[in-house]
Amino acid sequence: MMLLAYTAFAIGVASPGPSVLAVMGTAMAQGRARALALASGVVCGSLCWGLCATFGLAALMERWSGALAVVKAIGGVYLLWMAWQAARKVRGTKGVPAAEAVDEGYARTCARGLAMHLTNPKSIVVWLSVVSLALPAGARQADALAFVLSCAAISASIFCCYALAFSTDAARRAYRAGERWVNAVLAGVFAYAGVRMLLASQAR
Repeated sequence: MMLLAYTAFAIGVASPGPSVLAVMGTAMAQGRARALALASGVVCGSLCWGLCATFGLAALMERWSGALAVVKAIGGVYLLWMAWQAARKVRGTKGVPAAEAVDEGYARTCARGLAMHLTNPKSIVVWLSVVSLALPAGARQADALAFVLSCAAISASIFCCYALAFSTDAARRAYRAGERWVNAVLAGVFAYAGVRMLLASQAR
């Protein structure tokens, strides 16, 4: 069961989603260090939800639909803001960079990744699923914490691999060649995900 839970978690983390696309886009546009800073924030956000699931707080939030709806609404607005930021980079004239990257510190980039994942209700569901799959009822807190930390290590490895792979010279050259198209796709994906999350927050 433990191996199955680790596998399910790894597949969930590696599958394309707003966080993965954000790390990929940041790696191509702003380089390896910035992408790793964003990835570290995402992993910290995932770890927070993992600890919440371990101590039962996420399950409590899931039962209280109002709290989950608030998280979805905040997440939806945040994704729409990310869509707007990506769309701004699409605008520009031929031969001129569409938009300069925001000169933010690495701490702020990390905080952006943290906010992205803390407002992602999918993370709550994934953690609840893998924790319940891996840990039997009455499992010791030490075992639960060991599992969460192991999953955090898996998450860090996967996001770091994305950051490293998409910050190579070849990937960055490809990004510069099709910068507008890449940002247009990112804007569309973020907007779609944001609208869906906002609609989900209104569902009863």
